[in-house]
Amino acid sequence: MPVPCVRRSLASIAAAAILLMSGASEPDTVPSALESDPSGWSDLLAPSGAGLDAWTREPIPAGGDLVEASPWKLDPATGVLTGVAPGPDREWLRLDQVLLDFALHVEWRIVPDPAGKAGKGGVYVRNSNDAGMWHEALLGDAAGGHLVGKTYAASTIRPFDLKDEVKEARVKPAGEWNTYELTCKGRSVKLWINGAVANDWKGCGVPRGYLGLEVEGGRVEFRNLKLKPL
Repeated sequence: MPVPCVRRSLASIAAAAILLMSGASEPDTVPSALESDPSGWSDLLAPSGAGLDAWTREPIPAGGDLVEASPWKLDPATGVLTGVAPGPDREWLRLDQVLLDFALHVEWRIVPDPAGKAGKGGVYVRNSNDAGMWHEALLGDAAGGHLVGKTYAASTIRPFDLKDEVKEARVKPAGEWNTYELTCKGRSVKLWINGAVANDWKGCGVPRGYLGLEVEGGRVEFRNLKLKPL
């Protein structure tokens, strides 16, 4: 009688081990804030409303000249915003509203380039109006996925880069849609990417500022840019 019991116990242990191993190979996923609670969000692109009227183009670095033709185009039918930066000139698109605590949901993808040049860009939060102080969630072709920038610390503006704090690369390759959510509360900025938190930063130098978008060296599409005050 004891032999079958032992065999059953060993089989149960083996099955549990297999389940644990298979589960460990799959990253834990956390639903987005928009999925968890879809109420209270506003559409920042609002194709049926103001569209880009609430946004301002600003050069990078501040004080430079903007190119005559805007690199930003909003498709009112789909609500997709396209940013193109074919040359060396850089700029960002700033929402003309100083924000305190909020959650920002944005979906984006790098558009593949036939010449093989990978575009990149960023989503800004807590920026100064001229982006002299900036906090950016980097976008790229299976790259980026962390916070970087210059923030106020010890009575001056200091650079920071949280790449080494990212435990798992979650950004998808060009052509595929990614989802970022940035949650800003006081001096804390949390970056959620495709189901997991990449950075949970407590060192933002300011508790308010501007949000914006930036494209560099290629074409990036944005959609479902939604904001929820906290």
